[in-house]
Amino acid sequence: MSANPPSAANAQQQALLQNYAAADPDAALRLLDSRAGGLTDQEARNRLQRTGPNAVVHQAHGNAWLRFLTLLASPLSLLLLALALVNYLTGQAWGAIVIAVMVVLSSLLAFVQEHRSDLAAERLRSMVATTASVLRDGQAGDLPLAALVPGDIVRLSAGALVPADLRILSSRDLFVSQSALTGEALPVEKHGQALAAAGLPALELGNIAFMGSTVVSGTASALVVATGARTCFGQIASDLAGARALTSFDRGVNQFVWLMIRVMIVMMPLVFLLNGLSKGDWLQALLFGVAVAVGLAPEMLPMIVTINLAKGALAMSGKQVIVKRLNAIQNFGAMDVLCTDKTGTLTQDRVIMERHVDIEGKDSARVTEYAYLNSYYQTGLKNLLDVAVLNYVDVHEHLDADHAFRKIDELPFDFQRRRMSVVVERSDGTRVLICKGAVEEVLSVCTRAETGAGVISLQDHHGVALDRVVNELNEDGFRVIAVACRELAAGETVIDNRAETDLLLVGYIAFLDPPKDSAAEALRALSHYGVAVKVLTGDNATVTRSVCRHVGLPVQQVMLGSDIDALDDAALALRAEEVSVFAKLAPQQKARVIRALQSRGHVVGYLGDGINDGAALKAADVGISVDSAVDIAKESADIILLQKSLMALKDGVVEGRKVFGNISKYLRMSASSNFGNMLSVLGASVLLPFLPMAPVQILLNNLLYDVSQTALASDHVDPGYLRRPRRWDIGNIWRNMLYLGPLSSLFDYLTFGVLWYLFDAAHQPALFQSGWFLESLLTQTLVVHVLRTGKVPFVQSKSSTALLATTLAVCALGLWLPLSSFGDALGFVTPPGGYWLALSAIVGAYLVSAQLLKSWLAHRYGQL
Repeated sequence: MSANPPSAANAQQQALLQNYAAADPDAALRLLDSRAGGLTDQEARNRLQRTGPNAVVHQAHGNAWLRFLTLLASPLSLLLLALALVNYLTGQAWGAIVIAVMVVLSSLLAFVQEHRSDLAAERLRSMVATTASVLRDGQAGDLPLAALVPGDIVRLSAGALVPADLRILSSRDLFVSQSALTGEALPVEKHGQALAAAGLPALELGNIAFMGSTVVSGTASALVVATGARTCFGQIASDLAGARALTSFDRGVNQFVWLMIRVMIVMMPLVFLLNGLSKGDWLQALLFGVAVAVGLAPEMLPMIVTINLAKGALAMSGKQVIVKRLNAIQNFGAMDVLCTDKTGTLTQDRVIMERHVDIEGKDSARVTEYAYLNSYYQTGLKNLLDVAVLNYVDVHEHLDADHAFRKIDELPFDFQRRRMSVVVERSDGTRVLICKGAVEEVLSVCTRAETGAGVISLQDHHGVALDRVVNELNEDGFRVIAVACRELAAGETVIDNRAETDLLLVGYIAFLDPPKDSAAEALRALSHYGVAVKVLTGDNATVTRSVCRHVGLPVQQVMLGSDIDALDDAALALRAEEVSVFAKLAPQQKARVIRALQSRGHVVGYLGDGINDGAALKAADVGISVDSAVDIAKESADIILLQKSLMALKDGVVEGRKVFGNISKYLRMSASSNFGNMLSVLGASVLLPFLPMAPVQILLNNLLYDVSQTALASDHVDPGYLRRPRRWDIGNIWRNMLYLGPLSSLFDYLTFGVLWYLFDAAHQPALFQSGWFLESLLTQTLVVHVLRTGKVPFVQSKSSTALLATTLAVCALGLWLPLSSFGDALGFVTPPGGYWLALSAIVGAYLVSAQLLKSWLAHRYGQL
């Protein structure tokens, strides 16, 4: 069963459209109390008051202050603000200010970046037209789209945007592109005749044109039957206007925050009780416990994350990519499955004539020439197929069409015949009727066929051969049109539909929506970086297979929308991992496939550009669209590509993995370092008769360390790290805490022993606190260079200049503080000369031990 049944509103709208489709034009007008000359202005004003403007709901961005407060209200930010409040209430005003400023600044950076991206995306709105030609009081005039009401009569012509859901009343050669709604590359014909519409899906109604589609060719008069949110386009847009689901990035941050909260819940009361019971000063114990909690909390995480993401967004902007939501950068790097629409993303969303063959499948120049003459001499606006024929190489010059032929008459295309013919006269005075159209309809009036060996009479047994050629072209993804002709007798002057008889089948022309030039290279690059690609399209399976073959995407299994509806969520999740192509999908089916993949632990991206892609873009961990996409697709997307090349996808993946690599460095190092420090604090609280470090010193130590980490955004990431998708792994963070944290704590205890026994710090609390402050700051700051890479630091992998300079500057500042005049205010004293030698040995031994333990962890678990 489908997990997303149609809503009552959608079902009601579909039934309404079926009623209009089943009614003849006069009956449809009566249903809406309208007339061929249109409504009066007063009638239109009254209806506008009842129905509201003809406007589609866009994704609401909300009040700027509210959006900022939403960013500020993340779990980690709230936790840190709570700790700042406790600091303030317990007299640690400066500590409270520092924490609060960092939290607000990081949220502000994220808000500014996202707001600027939204403004840039807003400028990309691609509505084709803002007015429609409407009949009011019998007079035609241009009115804003928002002014249209049910019952209005509108006129359509080539290039026009369909302004509402319309019942076609009359038409001439009307072809409409619905690719934004259905994913079909080729235009569909619309007509004014009544249909037996019962059971037909709304988008398959041949006399209904839908908001969001565009007129490719022809003209029509049409009745507005639904506007605004009541259109099919509007209902899909309304469904997309709600809140997005949590992405892989959001879930990962939340998991890390709750990990830290759980550790803090255990550590803070334990430290408070141990110090209160052993030393008797409960206020000092409370201040120390709060400082320990702050030390455990990675208070710079919001800023570190935002700086890294903003740097990634800046790098992508240089490649003509707009990042609307900052966390999409990390999701790009974590993505291991990219689902993509076909039309306009893998393909160019334009039609070209690719093949011209006789009935045996052999190339035939005669087919091309006759098809060209038919398209060249027909009157009216040319549809996409005619344009493709006319653009084919240098046929015009070869034929000398302007001088060697003269048009005599034509038989226009109509919905019943599904073919059109022209009669042209050659320079020698002979005349020929040239017919092209749908294969079955042209074959029905052919009695002979042209082969390489000559003309043959068509017999029943020829049907198999004819079908074979057409089927082979269809299987290659081609739209096939038949071309036929008949030499006219000298006295034949009456040209009407009866002239289309006893025709000679010349052959077939085949059209293709070609893949983008960059598609194959981009897909190879994504595969190189461990990203599997799946195609989710509303188009048919045959065409999709062909496109996949052209772009080098293996097609092992294909699922149709009807197959998806037959499976429950668990069964679909298993099948979705195996299948590479999903065809004939409705919008909600695309979203359901994405959710099924996510349920199996995949981080899923989606690339699409149409209204039918909106639900999928929103369900994905990272939604990607293009600048030519419809508005709702761009609003639902996280990332918008401004360049034609899909290689930006590879660039985004690499940039995302760089961002994630640098963020994860901070998480691993911060969690293990802070955890090690707190283990040391816990032991020292039991063993020492005084506090091992003053609360203000703990806060300063943590602040200086975090400042040194701000340069991580500029750090290099090893090429091997970029080769496969990276995602949040709380187990990996736990492992670093449990192994590297105790190692850090071991050297802290070694420092305690040195201070206690060699330098008589048992009777000098300030010396003990100063000595441990220096060792703690140097070890956790310098070990960054060991843990930032899986290789040997400075030999096989070098850090960025900015990171090296920042860490050295922080270490220098830490070494200077006990020697400076500021040291007294912070409770520091100058250690004796011998301690500096011991400190150097301890720090060096720790860095070597960390490198050995890191290498062992990488060997055992495959990663740090």
